[in-house]
This record gives sequence, C-alpha cells and structure tokens, in this order.
Amino acid sequence: MSLLSWILVGAISGWLANIITNNKKRPGCFFNIVLGIIGAFVGGFLMKVMGGQGVTGFNLWSIIVATLGAVVLIWVVRSIRAD
Repeated sequence: MSLLSWILVGAISGWLANIITNNKKRPGCFFNIVLGIIGAFVGGFLMKVMGGQGVTGFNLWSIIVATLGAVVLIWVVRSIRAD
C-alpha cells in the first residue's frame, strides 16, 4: 500500500472508531490518521491470529479491519487511563 493509501485508510478508520466509541473530545484529523494507522496494525495482527486476512490495500475490508483495531486500541487506552 502506498503512503497516501495508509493516510486515507487511517483517516477514515480513525474517524469511524471515534464515532463508534462515542468520543466526546472529537480529536483532530491528524489524531484520527495516527489512530487509524496504528489501528490497522492492531487489527491486522488480530485478524492474522484468528486466521483471517489483515489489511490488504485501499478497500472496504482494510477499512473494517483498521476500524476494529482502532476501536480495540481506544478501549485498551481507556481501560488503562482513568478519565
């Protein structure tokens, strides 16, 4: 995947993860991109552990995997941090 694809997948999946987790602070675009890219790695790892396929390119499956990874990441951070 190209750098532009990673940025687009990260932006979309980070934004979706913030909506799914009902994030009240609504961070900016840069945070969504970083969250989505890290979420893609987390989601890809989890999918490979379960025997599935990780991020495959700029497609719907990759956005779903990255969003799931970002949601897991937000959940872990929230469980560690006491807001």
